[in-house]
Amino acid sequence: MATYHVIGIMSGTSLDGVDLAYCRFTYKEDNWIYKILNTETLPYSNIWEQRLAGLTEVSAAELIATDRAYGRHLGELVRSFVDRHQLEVDFVSSHGHTVFHQPQRHITFQVGSGAYLAAAAALPTVCDFRTLDIALGGQGAPLVPIGDRLLFAEYDFCLNLGGISNISQEGPDHRVAFDISCCNMLLNPLAEQLGQPYDKDGLLARSGRFHQDLFDQLNEPAYFTAPFPKSIGKEWADEHSLRTIQESNASVQDKLHTACHHIGYQIAQSVRQHANQKSGKLLLTGGGAFNTFLVEQIRHYLGPDFEVVVPEPELVNFKEALIFAFLGVLRWRQEPNCLRSVTGAHHDNCGGAIYWN
Repeated sequence: MATYHVIGIMSGTSLDGVDLAYCRFTYKEDNWIYKILNTETLPYSNIWEQRLAGLTEVSAAELIATDRAYGRHLGELVRSFVDRHQLEVDFVSSHGHTVFHQPQRHITFQVGSGAYLAAAAALPTVCDFRTLDIALGGQGAPLVPIGDRLLFAEYDFCLNLGGISNISQEGPDHRVAFDISCCNMLLNPLAEQLGQPYDKDGLLARSGRFHQDLFDQLNEPAYFTAPFPKSIGKEWADEHSLRTIQESNASVQDKLHTACHHIGYQIAQSVRQHANQKSGKLLLTGGGAFNTFLVEQIRHYLGPDFEVVVPEPELVNFKEALIFAFLGVLRWRQEPNCLRSVTGAHHDNCGGAIYWN
């Protein structure tokens, strides 16, 4: 039996803050057992939010400087987290914050230098989980499916509603997973236009009306019918979904309402297109799981044969941080943590760089 105590760090595309999850993983009798012990979400300051949001437009020197500074910032957050809760930690496992993701050009870049994080936290750090997979011809995404397979096998589907919606399921021969559509990165900017950081409980969307033309335009991109492996980056979102929303003359409430229909519809299409069964149990996590109007649309488009399970809030909020902690454990053990069946790489691989402080 082996046990690891790890802090997983996740920052999503919606820039709603840094998730920290202190987790215990135990490997016993060929099974992994996990427990989330402590969690915190630390909102970004206005300065950090603006700095991260504008990184696609800065110089190379500024990008490198931000990578170092953000790594130090994450390390300081970890150090404070450890001190507040008096934690015993084996190592930190950090996803970083994605700035560029263009796997077709062999580009993926997450700021949050592991070296600076390790130095500031005074803890070993695992980071840079995507680069090896892209070097092996893969998409470098999604990374969560190996965690879904080993930690959440009781569910037929694992669906995450973060900045981007993505799904993971066990196929007849291998794990299948891919990004479905924009989600909170589409909804949150609309809520901000109405003075809210996000659409709490989906009340703004519920107050709007459905626009068939906008719905059709959102569903138009070829990405939605393309075969997997496939993944969505900010660049694709800006060019397609976000541009479509921006160019629409509908009210903000109507845009939110129609966007929720679009997200629910694409989720149902993805489940039906790739599922090898006509029913199943679906685990729903990520910030979008708290949007009750959005969840209603997912259930509506899936139909009654699919059970949509929204678990306790801690797992909804911290599943990705939990799984990145777990990916670090697999890297620590030099075991595969990235599946070729979902990324398209030449073979399964063990991605991640380790920095010893």
